[in-house]
Amino acid sequence: MNETLGAAFLKELEAEAASTRKCLEKIPEALFGWKPHQKSMTMGYLALLVAEIPKWITHMVEKGDIDFATFEHFQPKTTAELVNHFDENLKGAKNALRNVSNEELAKTFSLKNHGQVLFSSPIKENIGSSINHLVHHRGQLTVYMRLNNLPVPSIYGPSADEKGF
Repeated sequence: MNETLGAAFLKELEAEAASTRKCLEKIPEALFGWKPHQKSMTMGYLALLVAEIPKWITHMVEKGDIDFATFEHFQPKTTAELVNHFDENLKGAKNALRNVSNEELAKTFSLKNHGQVLFSSPIKENIGSSINHLVHHRGQLTVYMRLNNLPVPSIYGPSADEKGF
């Protein structure tokens, strides 16, 4: 039996989930407002972005679009709320990917702002780039962590803080 694209994306997302959760668990709410430069995102917003990217996948599969004007962002007040939000979003994305067919993934996804289409392309092209986006911002988050002397967990191998042994 041939594996669906949804199942392949699911494996990739699951492979990134544990280390992503470990990073989010280490972000203290006392540093949610910290940023390394005036042009940078705050640590809290960056962590929220990482936690919400799986929600993007759910919207792509189940709704076919995301509109910046109506996409709801959670406002975590604590680290526990942030991690729980990630867990909920991950669960939704995993369910969506488990149940999606290759035909559904060939349908069009549109990114909008106040109803105006900014771009459209097949859903399958956007899921892979969203997982890459999560990995990118998680890497950025680890730099923020290092700059604040927060322990950086192992991601693809041992970190300076977790030797993995």
